[in-house]
Amino acid sequence: MTYELWAPENVNTTINLPASKSISNRALIIHALTGSKTLPTNLSDCDDTEVIIRALNEMPDVIDIKAAGTAMRFMTAYLAVTLGEHTITGTQRMKERPIGILVDALRHLGADIEYVDKEGFPPLHIKGRMLEGGSITVNGSISSQYISALLMIGPILEKGLEMRLLGDIISRPYIDLTLCTMRDFGAEVDWTGPDIITVKAKPYVESQYFIENDWSAASYWYEMTALHRGDDNEICLNGLTDGSKQGDSTVRYLFSLLGVKTSFDDSRKGVPTTVHLKRSSPPVPRMEYDFINQPDLAQTFVVTCPLMNVPFHFKGLSTLKIKETDRIKALKTEMRKLGYVIHDVKGKELYWNGERCEPQAKPVIDTYNDHRMAMAFAPAACLIPFLHISHPEVVTKSYPLFWNDLQQAGFSINETP
Repeated sequence: MTYELWAPENVNTTINLPASKSISNRALIIHALTGSKTLPTNLSDCDDTEVIIRALNEMPDVIDIKAAGTAMRFMTAYLAVTLGEHTITGTQRMKERPIGILVDALRHLGADIEYVDKEGFPPLHIKGRMLEGGSITVNGSISSQYISALLMIGPILEKGLEMRLLGDIISRPYIDLTLCTMRDFGAEVDWTGPDIITVKAKPYVESQYFIENDWSAASYWYEMTALHRGDDNEICLNGLTDGSKQGDSTVRYLFSLLGVKTSFDDSRKGVPTTVHLKRSSPPVPRMEYDFINQPDLAQTFVVTCPLMNVPFHFKGLSTLKIKETDRIKALKTEMRKLGYVIHDVKGKELYWNGERCEPQAKPVIDTYNDHRMAMAFAPAACLIPFLHISHPEVVTKSYPLFWNDLQQAGFSINETP
């Protein structure tokens, strides 16, 4: 299935964003470790969260988390400290995504985990049991999800957990998001050095927990605001908070460089409110940024900047190669269809210096089973008529109502074979 997109002359709409997938998935694991029967409220309805809910509710012998990388990492640590015996698996792509760093760390803590097939990769066979805890050393330059998975089980370990992180720590805001969520459930956890996190052996407590809406999802509406050339555009996004603990809330500052102004109805910290987006100034002549802390925003800006004729150089992209797809390769391939030649540096950086190529007359954007490829390219329809997005259903991984919201905003979406 493919969608053909047409943008309206102007975009004036109010969107109810989905709840944060990142917070939902953390809160669910921590909630399960408390033994509470009361689920957090305003949970995300995306695929990645649904597989965790189903796994925790049913706890089958074989747990299939499909394409949910967060679920694979978080559930692996959870199963390691939960009595029972399970095999955890996923899609073919999931079986190609490394998990050895997490397994090694859990084994060091005493976990009983075996690889079912290929060493270092899912599926895994796990025999859960109480773990003693103690000190471990983890590479912090690969994936923050490994670190978050280990931290969340820290409070129930007999000796707690002291974690030393090696190398350049990537996606640090996601680690801080984990620490904040843990504290909301009564954990005593903090950075006790520039690269050391200490978790006290103190069980979680039940909490009536509300999930805020998703700043990552907001990024695509910022992109539409920046790209659309209508004279009277305003996009309102409900349920976001000023001072959010989500790392991708940085999107408001990054898009200010591209001329998008953000205003809040209520600027009190932690209070969900409506955010108003309007284009108010010309973009910067060139954009440089290190996405080491916000890798999920990279695709949005790689698409936006060339379409605004803004050369860029983006660093901190090493994790993009081990996401739902090799996002470095995918971005370069799909941007050529739009007429832009993107270059990479050792798979860790991307830059565009203004180089162009012949665009396709009716480009069809492949999504590679990657939700963010679909959503990052969809706003390009503001400038490119006849834009097609293949396999648009992939958005259910994080934003199931994305296409409905686009139609609410006035976009025409035609399904084609």
